[in-house]
Amino acid sequence: MDAKIVFLGTGGDAVVIGKGLLGGGGFVLKLGDVQFHIDPGPNSLADAVKSKVNIRANTAIFSTVYDMLHFNDVNAVIAAMTYDGFDKKGVFVSTEEIIENVLLNKSKRNVERVISLNQDQRLGIEDIEIRTLPLNNKAYGFGLKFITDRFILSYSSDTEYSRSVAKSYEDSDILILNVQQPGDEKAGGMLCRKDAEKIISIVKPKLTVITHFGLRMWKADPIYEARELQRATGCQVIAAKDGLTISPLSYSARSKQRRLMF
Repeated sequence: MDAKIVFLGTGGDAVVIGKGLLGGGGFVLKLGDVQFHIDPGPNSLADAVKSKVNIRANTAIFSTVYDMLHFNDVNAVIAAMTYDGFDKKGVFVSTEEIIENVLLNKSKRNVERVISLNQDQRLGIEDIEIRTLPLNNKAYGFGLKFITDRFILSYSSDTEYSRSVAKSYEDSDILILNVQQPGDEKAGGMLCRKDAEKIISIVKPKLTVITHFGLRMWKADPIYEARELQRATGCQVIAAKDGLTISPLSYSARSKQRRLMF
């Protein structure tokens, strides 16, 4: 199975994206012929072109939190994915709030399925099991865990730290954390580097990737913050950058299958 993770945009607040310091396109998980686009924020289409990602290949789009950095371009991505409805295809997965208030009726018609999920639910797409994870955040939404026959990947979305949230990432080979703030600086509903340190120490994944950087994190240098995390936890940690591609199979420890069929 060919597999890769492509970070289209790593911006985590309106300032870094608005000034063009970082992109807002979210990331793509490609597993063979299956392609998931997670949290297509501002400039997703342009970010995809820069990263040589074919939006037409999307199997499903996920928007995890009711925030424009996570849903801003969902309608544009669906239009590009379906040739504006000429080729009806794909699945949109999100919260009821986003489906009702953000997704255009035309977009709903242009995809094959629209799926509303809450935290702690499961679905299967092709042979991949997907679980929604809890958030410690006033904004309603969910994190994601992708379970394949080769590796498990968890994505935090926007959340504050709690032990229960951290425990939901257990068994992950790869962990993608939205770490908006450097050091121990706090911002409502978001992780800082010290929060990420506690999570990584509990989960002990083979690889952690930090992304979704705010202005203070950008100024502090995400690479430095990732090195500090690696030093403190003894686990491999890297900072994403716009266009970064990772092979998740390099961090696989599994040949067994964990699937949910429906």
